[in-house]
Amino acid sequence: MTALLEMRNITKEFPGVKALDNVNLNLLEGEFHALVGENGAGKSTLMKVLSGVYPFGNYDGDISIKGDVQQFQTIREAEEAGIAIIFQELSLVKELSIAENIFLGREPASFGVINWHKMYQDAARLLKDLRLDLNPQTEVGNLGIGQQQLVEIAKALSQDAKILVLDEPTAALTESEVETLFGILRDLKDRGVGMIYISHKLDEVFKMSDRITVLRDGQTVGTKPAAEMDKDQVISLMVGREVGDIFPEVSHEFGEVALEVKNLTAFEFEHPDKKLVDDVSFSVKKGEVLGIAGLMGAGRSELLLTIFGAWRGKHSGEIFVEGKKVDINSPKAAIDNGIGFVTEDRKRYGLILDQTILDNSTLAGLKDISGRFLTSRPKELAATNDVMGKLKVKAGSALTVTGTLSGGNQQKVVVGKWLLTSPKILFLDEPTRGIDVGAKQEIYGEINRLAEEGLAIVMVSSELPEVLGVSDRILVLHEGRATGRFTREEATPENVMAAATG
Repeated sequence: MTALLEMRNITKEFPGVKALDNVNLNLLEGEFHALVGENGAGKSTLMKVLSGVYPFGNYDGDISIKGDVQQFQTIREAEEAGIAIIFQELSLVKELSIAENIFLGREPASFGVINWHKMYQDAARLLKDLRLDLNPQTEVGNLGIGQQQLVEIAKALSQDAKILVLDEPTAALTESEVETLFGILRDLKDRGVGMIYISHKLDEVFKMSDRITVLRDGQTVGTKPAAEMDKDQVISLMVGREVGDIFPEVSHEFGEVALEVKNLTAFEFEHPDKKLVDDVSFSVKKGEVLGIAGLMGAGRSELLLTIFGAWRGKHSGEIFVEGKKVDINSPKAAIDNGIGFVTEDRKRYGLILDQTILDNSTLAGLKDISGRFLTSRPKELAATNDVMGKLKVKAGSALTVTGTLSGGNQQKVVVGKWLLTSPKILFLDEPTRGIDVGAKQEIYGEINRLAEEGLAIVMVSSELPEVLGVSDRILVLHEGRATGRFTREEATPENVMAAATG
């Protein structure tokens, strides 16, 4: 195979931080090359160098494609050289059609007039190549997240991309959508497209990869054929230490019931006759971790949102906090009743990314931390520094802008925000989505510590090993209904999956 891409001695510095330190990466034609590392290891920064986000002159080192040295000044120049990057946060305009998104900014036109027939025809051909049975005139906002991901790939192929970078492409996909995506990637590989695949899901990495490059603390610590490595070796290279069982030893002493939910039902907002949660009842005790399992669409997040007073659709049922019936019709009411909620999408609902760690951490509990009438910056700073220390948040200071942190550290800031409200009950919705194995281990340890301190925790997770490894009891949902209840001893992968599939 011919060398398609060479990145040699790439060094990139930000004020006070060396994000990349002489990183080397090469990609062959038709190769599937995995790039792995902990959050903050430098993966995204390296890809921003490759794609022209950081123009030549803002970094040291060389990039060459098929032997020709490249000095990209813009993203467009990188695209014209055959590089396409599909980020975890999709860049589609949901109000536009599939075809309009694919050719956005590059619409076929004559004398300034768009040739709509040609655009739809070309889009249809690309969709057919990707085995997507979609009308190119369909609005992207009407597609599922998996189909949107494939539209992004069609957009990349429309640019005749020879190097395709995929950043956590399966984070929000169902198993069937993942298999569809992998089938398409295999076809692209057969056509000679070189792919750099960034993922924290090591099962996928080993399933698809020819070679694996590991970054740690901005440096290349190893590149080997995937066939010569195993997961333990990769994890050890990623974190710089041997990692055994990432789940803590669980031995919780339960107290009284902290939260009881009776006959909760929630309806879809836009289709008020469709039940998303159907007559679900459960309880969780102080010091207990209740895991909620189920396939995508089972109603897990909707259940937590309804209890938290954040569900817009109609709903019914009863909620009791420490034996007292409460009416929760808003998130403020939930917070006032001692409930915290680490949401599934931290960037949209959990954080204000352009604000500091301090401002984010004190947001939900400001009046208790700082005073009811006048704010006290020293008190806020002391509280934030305390929770940052407990959660081992890696940042220069509490005044660091949250958007500059790695995903794992952003997640810790969200958890810290809710801990500063002194909750009795903490909801965790996909608490480790999109973070690396080292950060996951720290989050699991924190969940265990909080339970040992008497906090009642309800955790939703799509990762079955996570549910089994962290939970004291497991509630399984299928199509909105409770179909299984297991103690830690009773829960097996087979039992939980049988209940999850109905």
